[in-house]
Amino acid sequence: MSIVTDSELVTAASLTTQELYRELLVRLGEDPTRDGLLDTPERMEKSMAFLTRGYAMDVKTVLHEALFEVEYDEMVIVKDIEFFSMCEHHLLPFFGKAHIAYVPNGRVIGLSKVPRVVDVFARRLQVQERLTTEIADAITEAIEPQGVAVILEAQHLCMMMRGVEKQHSATVTSAMRGVFKTQQQTRSEFLSLVRRGGGL
Repeated sequence: MSIVTDSELVTAASLTTQELYRELLVRLGEDPTRDGLLDTPERMEKSMAFLTRGYAMDVKTVLHEALFEVEYDEMVIVKDIEFFSMCEHHLLPFFGKAHIAYVPNGRVIGLSKVPRVVDVFARRLQVQERLTTEIADAITEAIEPQGVAVILEAQHLCMMMRGVEKQHSATVTSAMRGVFKTQQQTRSEFLSLVRRGGGL
């Protein structure tokens, strides 16, 4: 294992993002001056900024003015929410669908904001387990519902392209809060509704 010296850290810190990507290309054995790679450092900078834009987003701001007082106490489900994220271990993508439900307690979230909550946390370096709980906790904190349920189904390129190379494997994670955790009937209803139409 190579040791990074203080002088190397200072040098790296003084480089622009594009210069760092150019150096990465060199270390991979490429020639960053050839035609196909001339603009690659700039593209990489823009691409990574887009893929990790969740760091610049605040979930409270996203939900601002999208919380409504409504006398409704039945289950609300938004399912098959497509998401893309980046594995923090290998910086390779993982992607899939999120299924989210909550039972209101006097307040509801504007429907379009539920996928936006997913994006706030998915567009960061992540592990699927933490992503699942962050979504559940954000909704719980925002509206204090009777319960929240989140299920993520995802495929990980770090398992598909490298390592075990299992192209058809999928990872499923869940986070249950409130009545979804304490009431089997509520949890079963959620799972049944998500399974309809191809979910899970």
